[in-house]
Amino acid sequence: MNASSEPVSAAAGSPDLLRACIAGALEKVRARTHALTSCDDAELVKQHSPLMSPLVWDLAHVGSQEELWLVRDVGGREALRPDIDRMYDAFEHPRSSRPSLPLLSPEHSRQYIGEVRDKALDVLEQSVLEGSALIENGFAFGMIIQHEHQHDETMLATHQLREGPPVLAPGPFAAGIGPSSAEHLPHEVPVPAGPFTMGTSLEPWALDNERPAHQVDLPAFWIDTVPVTNGAYRRFIDAGGYQDPQWWSGPGWQHRMAAGLEAPLYWVRDGQGWYRRRFGVFEPVPDAEPVQHVCWYEAEAYARWSGRRLPTEAEWEKAARWDPGSGRSHRYPWGDGDPTPGQANLGGKTLRPAVAGSYPAGASATGARQLIGDVWEWVASDFRPYPGFRAFPYPEYSDVFFGTEYKVLRGGSWATDAAACRGTFRNWDYPIRRQIFSGFRTARDASPDERG
Repeated sequence: MNASSEPVSAAAGSPDLLRACIAGALEKVRARTHALTSCDDAELVKQHSPLMSPLVWDLAHVGSQEELWLVRDVGGREALRPDIDRMYDAFEHPRSSRPSLPLLSPEHSRQYIGEVRDKALDVLEQSVLEGSALIENGFAFGMIIQHEHQHDETMLATHQLREGPPVLAPGPFAAGIGPSSAEHLPHEVPVPAGPFTMGTSLEPWALDNERPAHQVDLPAFWIDTVPVTNGAYRRFIDAGGYQDPQWWSGPGWQHRMAAGLEAPLYWVRDGQGWYRRRFGVFEPVPDAEPVQHVCWYEAEAYARWSGRRLPTEAEWEKAARWDPGSGRSHRYPWGDGDPTPGQANLGGKTLRPAVAGSYPAGASATGARQLIGDVWEWVASDFRPYPGFRAFPYPEYSDVFFGTEYKVLRGGSWATDAAACRGTFRNWDYPIRRQIFSGFRTARDASPDERG
């Protein structure tokens, strides 16, 4: 097995087909952005938490990035609004300070991103989509599509942080997603020892931190069949897990004490039960759903309390992508085809994870479920570059974040769109972050008798 055994993405195709695919994806993500910013102007300009930008900043920011990369860099067109470049540069201003900036109003933001989109579509129509790494297979367009979807997920996190009556209505889960619980599934599945191809060199829209494909040889291990559920996590709480420092790392215990952590974010105790606030609705915490809104330190403490550990990033990816029958690493747990609603909970419409054990059609070859969608999964690893990493198209996307400060999350969440999620996709954040739609699953080393 070698790196060339990885599949080529279905995103590649004839120029006309690729243009149509890109235009459709641009239309889809813009409709999503408008849906998330269709509330009152007062809601859009308000900062609902110092952890997040006002929604109106995200609204204009996606247009600013589209102008920079598609209109100016790819199209070579004249700048529309060079005067706002710095204001919407994420590195220039921390989120907590953005409300003090002279931001475009909601009306002017919508007008601006509409004008940018018209020019970007004209650039798309005239682009040959080949000849340089930036435009080959529509990479720059794919990067912008993913970027806007990522900010849509960020805006969903902001909506979850806001207080007051609901402004978002959930959509239904796909029909036939599988069993209503994980009770009849094995608690864990084995992943045999041996090498596999991690990362990608062929996925056209893969970002720089996913590249290049490389071989990783792992010992045998076991990984949870499904993400840790609210019910399982509640047993950790009931057992005094937040009060016992033996389960926590030194930095984790310090953060738990300083932040006063006692349960996942948005959980509140009412008598003997737990309730949660979900997009303006208070409801009993559903035991069967994957736990979300936990930080890396909480995930680590739970894993230690349960006698297990968090999987490494390589273990997670092998469990998700590797097919022991063919020896290949697929694009997704179920194979190489793009996600369908019956394979993963993606796209943000459900406003919640599906019950653990759902989506049998999305299971990996190793038998694990829900590795794509539902909740981002914390893994044990720091965010590091792969061997042979090259920053592209700019160092600030990944390179400046590498090191011990950030932990990796894999797999996407219910709020992630399929365009911004695949088996190689890597997310990262500070280990204290909880407003993101984060959960986890645990792993353990195979015993000598289990190694065969």
